[in-house]
Amino acid sequence: MEYHEAADFLFDLRRFRPKPGTESTARLLAHLEDPHETVDFVQIAGSNGKGSTARMLERTLREAGHSAGLYTSPHLEDLRERVRVDGRKIPRSAVCEYVEAVREYATERAADGESPTFFEAMTAMALWHFGREDVDIAVLEVGIGGKYDATSVVDPVASAVTSVTLEHTGILGDTVEEIAHDKAHVVPENVPLVTGVTGSALEAVRDIAGDVVTVGTEPAGDASDGDDCRPDVRVAYGGRTNHTEAAVSIDAGDWDLETRIPLLGEHQAKNAGIAATLARQVGVGDVADLERGLRSAHWPGRFEVMDTGPLVVLDGAHNPGACEGLAETLETYEYDELHVVFGAMHDKDHRAMADALPTPDTVVATEPMLDRAEDRAVLAEVFADAGAGTVGTETAVQDALATALGAAGSDDCVLVTGSLFAVAEARSRWTRTDVPKRVRNLADARDALEGANVAPGEVERLDGDAVHRVVRTALRDGQATVLKEELLRLGGECALSGLERDDETVDAVLMGTLAQFEALVEALEDRSRPHGLADVARELRDTLALEADADIGAEGAATDAEDGDESTQPASRTAGRSRSSVDSAADAGEYPWADRTAVMGILNVTPDSFHDGGEYDALEDAVDRAEAMIDAGVDVIDVGGESTRPGADPVSVEEELDRVVPVVERIADLDAHVSVDTRRAAVADAALEAGADIINDVSGLEDPEMRFVAAEHDAGLVVMHSIDAPVVPDRDVEYDDVVADVIDHLSERVLLAEKAGLDREQIIVDPGIGFGKSAAENFELLDRIDEFHALGCPVLFGHSHKSMFARIGRDRDERLEATVAATALASDRGADIVRVHDVRENVAAVRTALAARDPQRFEWDS
Repeated sequence: MEYHEAADFLFDLRRFRPKPGTESTARLLAHLEDPHETVDFVQIAGSNGKGSTARMLERTLREAGHSAGLYTSPHLEDLRERVRVDGRKIPRSAVCEYVEAVREYATERAADGESPTFFEAMTAMALWHFGREDVDIAVLEVGIGGKYDATSVVDPVASAVTSVTLEHTGILGDTVEEIAHDKAHVVPENVPLVTGVTGSALEAVRDIAGDVVTVGTEPAGDASDGDDCRPDVRVAYGGRTNHTEAAVSIDAGDWDLETRIPLLGEHQAKNAGIAATLARQVGVGDVADLERGLRSAHWPGRFEVMDTGPLVVLDGAHNPGACEGLAETLETYEYDELHVVFGAMHDKDHRAMADALPTPDTVVATEPMLDRAEDRAVLAEVFADAGAGTVGTETAVQDALATALGAAGSDDCVLVTGSLFAVAEARSRWTRTDVPKRVRNLADARDALEGANVAPGEVERLDGDAVHRVVRTALRDGQATVLKEELLRLGGECALSGLERDDETVDAVLMGTLAQFEALVEALEDRSRPHGLADVARELRDTLALEADADIGAEGAATDAEDGDESTQPASRTAGRSRSSVDSAADAGEYPWADRTAVMGILNVTPDSFHDGGEYDALEDAVDRAEAMIDAGVDVIDVGGESTRPGADPVSVEEELDRVVPVVERIADLDAHVSVDTRRAAVADAALEAGADIINDVSGLEDPEMRFVAAEHDAGLVVMHSIDAPVVPDRDVEYDDVVADVIDHLSERVLLAEKAGLDREQIIVDPGIGFGKSAAENFELLDRIDEFHALGCPVLFGHSHKSMFARIGRDRDERLEATVAATALASDRGADIVRVHDVRENVAAVRTALAARDPQRFEWDS
């Protein structure tokens, strides 16, 4: 079964109306032999805040060392976002396996008029996946209510009701008290329900749940008024500490903490208190784990600050209560004019939502690409009645955002809100990656097409057309249709995923000559509306211009591959920067990889690193080694004070500082950039103060302070894809496509660094060779290293003497030649930096690869 077939099957279940009760879900799980029975579950219900709370709890559990599942809804771009294990989306292969297991059963039930609904099937898939992955604890966000929700098929070990407002009154009841009664049925058996509700809703919750743990702010007035009004767990919102984080404190009497959270607003302080209380109930006792877990709980689309000049905020507020919280948080920012992009579903109280928001200077009403979206004209009328200054409409969210940004000054605010669906479409402006595919022959063409879930017949028809220029991207269905029509008209080809739905992104593989692509971009720019194609055209122009630049000076490289299907397109080092131009990087002149592959030499000042541990842990030996590297032609010296090899002993911050800082101080003035290999922000800060230029974070920003340290020092930052650092031996990670999956993970990490204040030219991505990948997957990363330039960042390849070379028969002490060969391949395929132990040999390999590409340009004196 292909993934698009499995996803279509699940989405088609939306035709069945939701029905109250857990019996259907229980029967489906019984058909699967109840795979969830060995898993502990936490249920989180609530009108608002349940998704944020679930995310904060899940991240805290992981910080404490638990394997954790997370089930949330809705998704922003990809169905698989709803089901995660240890932060990773459920693989496409697992979705296919699940659908194969339930399709016949579901069809038979449908024939009897009792088919599982979409949400029931998704809930069962989540529980099935958590069971097969043997997670310790899984966190479930309740869909609607509590008593009759599909997630209530489990017996939770802990539960919460975050808040209660009037919602889904046709299902849950006409009053807040009735709705609270329904939600309170998630109460666990052995511990009190945790809740953030107050007043009559709290009394209604107590009617069902009995004992509860209340979470909230200290009541105003004299504490002598009595303890009945005081919450059991008291939270305080300390306000923003920067443009993306806020200070919170939590005091439960017998435990307390202070931390920062990346979810802004006083309501998020209460959600953090609920998450921390639940974590304590399920056994997380270390306050440091709670603090760091809460700070690491990023949740896209929840008051997400994407830029500061102008201030750009994405928030999925979808009811009046959520809009009130959004307005309160927005009040903490200073801006001149407010420009609102608003897209909501038709079943929401639009007037109450508009009244809850600050009165905008301009509004662009729009429609997310799904049937339930309210007509933009209706929304425009609502805001006109609410007193908004200038009100306009755009069909596509992307066009509405572009209009708002065009009208905004650098001191204004642009707010996208109304639904998570609108936020998802707007967010693609920052997250979509157009991946240039290196297609050398028919096999590569078939891989590119099959990787986008193109139907087999289409693969056979189109593979011969894909040996010119190939770009893989993801678009909304309407955008993909227009793009395909235009490219076909121009003589190119476009293959779309079999999954074509209004509310899902569609994978597209574009194929054509450079001339055809240039004409396509011009056509899209001419007809950018009403489908929001301006962003698509801009991304394609950036990507394709870089590929065109690569052909300058290479005779015949920009031809139409007239030699036949087996023609090869050489990879380009400058095919690298889809979001930042090569010229601007070269003009900056700050980093050596601006116009060529740079060599980063490894200087481990540790006693136990896997290749050279103990050789340079004395200060003078380290300095001598650094000077020798410079003589050999190194561009960057990477100083490491902690080994990440399998089984390495942990090192304290103090010991790592003692190892690293003296070396950095001694070599900072040498003729090379200095990088520090660390996963701790405190070490990074001290090293940068001592003279380092770059931080090489092998954990991929697991320390939530790391990105801010790099931004404060305006330093370079290497962000590596890492499942575990140090490496956990025998960790088996399932990838659908290792390159696409790693790019997907790194895209959010890069965005975090960018939102902290770093430019993409400063952020270096590392696919993490040897960290949670098999040898075969490591070699595939090498072969396709150029695809990582879709992230718009320089790309580092770190392969030196690693175990991947055992696959070609090289033991631990026999890997120099293999390392050098891989360095040459990485340089030729577009790596901006190679990280190696043996500098002289690898410098020669890089220079050879560069000279072979352009002998007139690259020349070095002996």
